[in-house]
Amino acid sequence: MITKIFKRLFLFVAVSIFSFNLHAADWTMASGYPKSNFHTQNIIKFIDDVKSTTSVNINLNPNDTLIKLDAIKTSLQRGQIPIGEIRLGIYGNEDPMYILAGLPFIAPDYSSAWLLKDVQMEYLQEKFDKKGLMILYTAPWPGQGFYTKFPVNSVSDFSGKKLRIYSTATQQMGSMLGFNATILPFAEIPQAFSTGLIEALFTSPQTGIDIQAWDNTKHFTYAGAIFSKNAVVVTKKAFNALSKGDQSNMLAAAKKAELRGWEMSAETTKKQIDILKKNGMSSKKCS
Repeated sequence: MITKIFKRLFLFVAVSIFSFNLHAADWTMASGYPKSNFHTQNIIKFIDDVKSTTSVNINLNPNDTLIKLDAIKTSLQRGQIPIGEIRLGIYGNEDPMYILAGLPFIAPDYSSAWLLKDVQMEYLQEKFDKKGLMILYTAPWPGQGFYTKFPVNSVSDFSGKKLRIYSTATQQMGSMLGFNATILPFAEIPQAFSTGLIEALFTSPQTGIDIQAWDNTKHFTYAGAIFSKNAVVVTKKAFNALSKGDQSNMLAAAKKAELRGWEMSAETTKKQIDILKKNGMSSKKCS
C-alpha cells in the first residue's frame, strides 16, 4: 500500500515538474500598437507558436501600456524586459541604415523591400549584437501613395501643386517630382486642405482612412515607395538562457512570423485601398 502511494506521489511530482518546465520562462513583452493592428496580430500568432514549441510563455503588453514605443529599445538594452517590438526608422540618429527603408523609392515594392531587408540584416544584427540584443524578425508597414484633388496621368500633373509630406526625405521627393512640398503635422491636414495650403498629400492608405481623405481629395495613386519596418527584438541574455531546442524552435517561429507579417502587410494594403474606393475615391498604381 505504501509502495503504491509513493509511486503515485512520485508520478504526481514528476508530472508537476514536467508541466512547470514546459513554460519555465515567463517573458514580458512590450509593443506600441493596439491589438487591432496587423503587427500586433502577427505577434500574438508568434507568441502562440513559441508557447506551443518552447518552454517560454510571453506576456504581451500592447498599445504602449507598459512602455512607450520610442523607449522599448532602451528598456531592452537595460534589461528591463526580455523582448519587445520596435520601429527601426526612429533610430536614424544612431545609424543611417535604420532609415534606409524609409527613403522614397529605394525599395518601392514588396519584392525589392524584402531583398533590402535581407541585405540589411547582417549589418543590423551586428549593431544589435553590440548592444546585447538580437532581431528575431521584421515586418513592413504598407506602402504609400498620393492623395490628390486631380487625376494623375503623368509626373507633369504634379507640377506646381501644393503637397503635404512629413519628413525631409519625402519633402525632397516631392520637390523632385515638381510639387511645392510642405512638412505639416498629421493633425493639421484637414485645415490645410480647407484653407488651400495644400491640395495633395503623400501618405499611407491607413492615414488616408484616419483623416477621411475622401472629404478633401478624390484620387489615390498608390506608389509603394516606402516600406519602413518594425522588428521584434530579444535580449541575448534571455535568449542564451534557453535550451538549444528552445532557441531553435523560437527562431523557427520567428521565421514563420516574418513571412506571415510581410503577407499580412500586403493584405492590409489591399483592404485599406478597398475602403478608400468604397468612400468614393478612385485608385490606381503608379506605372
